[in-house]
Amino acid sequence: MRCARDGANVIIAAKTAEPHPKLPGTIYTAAKEIEQAGGQALPCIVDVRFEDQVSKAFEDGAKKFGGIDILVNNASAISLTGTLDTNMKKYDLMNQVNARGTFLCSKLAIPYLKKSSNPHILNLSPPLNLNPKWFKNNLAYTMAKYGMSFCVLGMSEELKEDGIAVNALWPRTAIATDAIDFIGSVEMRKQSRTTDIMADAAYQILVKDAKSISGKFLIDEDVLKNELGMSNFDKYAVEPGNPLLMDFFLDDVEGQESLPMGKDELSSAASGSDVTASMNALKKLLSPELVQKINGVYAFKITDANITDWYLDLKNGDGKIDSGVFNGQVNCTMTMNSDVFNKMISGSMKPTMAFMSGKLKIKGEMGLAMKLEKLMSSLKSKL
Repeated sequence: MRCARDGANVIIAAKTAEPHPKLPGTIYTAAKEIEQAGGQALPCIVDVRFEDQVSKAFEDGAKKFGGIDILVNNASAISLTGTLDTNMKKYDLMNQVNARGTFLCSKLAIPYLKKSSNPHILNLSPPLNLNPKWFKNNLAYTMAKYGMSFCVLGMSEELKEDGIAVNALWPRTAIATDAIDFIGSVEMRKQSRTTDIMADAAYQILVKDAKSISGKFLIDEDVLKNELGMSNFDKYAVEPGNPLLMDFFLDDVEGQESLPMGKDELSSAASGSDVTASMNALKKLLSPELVQKINGVYAFKITDANITDWYLDLKNGDGKIDSGVFNGQVNCTMTMNSDVFNKMISGSMKPTMAFMSGKLKIKGEMGLAMKLEKLMSSLKSKL
């Protein structure tokens, strides 16, 4: 949309021709918005897994607009699941869309880009961070997403003599796309930035001389700092003043949200592998009203504690928390070490932050897991 304000011609290559029941917009509504902003648009029904559809979109776009100067690889599929919980259909989808789709679109774009005076390929993919924590909880997704980044690493060198810039752009924080509701909650959206920050950062990259910038793994915030001297990003916040969730794959911002430890009652528990004090603190919240509000059963697996299995029943009676395995259906299983659990209970680490940084593994109802944030806030006020 930012490029459209400059009168850019945009080929919209995506699958959504009919409205999605949960996600707003189609390629046609997007085209209308681009034209209203001052650009021209060509909506093309494209599934990046099929070479003929991608090829036709390039052919039609080049015919309509006289050529192609920029390719933005934004198509992505996500499943934040461990190896045993990732079926091969999901594995194939992520790799076909993320890694293969990026390779295919780039491959077919190159002949057009070679004719451009300032050709760019921009992949929305992360820096290649080999810290094991980004692999252990969602290996298949990381492999697929890094496939996009490997394209940057290889193609930037391969296409250097052709003057085609190949770069990656990644957000510092969570971005409030509608898809975030599938992996998080309304609370996670409130701790995100709008898509405008990525659009503005991408614009700054794409207007640069292609020969002056290639093979870079760029962060949205850093681009705007370096190119525009921007230091305050509040205008991009969904809700200014809320703490922001850091995005995946970035180590240097880990823990930004952390607050000082709260109550003396929890200080000893937070420093060791015992979670008993934290569990006792949680018991203070139990009430029929809370059971009615949450209506779910949590299982906690504390990987380094003396007692590894605990459950929090907020579905039956007055609620109950105890060690052992719950005798019934568990709605949400949360796996972490004792340090993370104690920090979550004390309020010095939010569950969403632990999840986004790879310290918390969630299986089951993601929305129920995110409700713990309000539960932790209530706990802090009652201790």
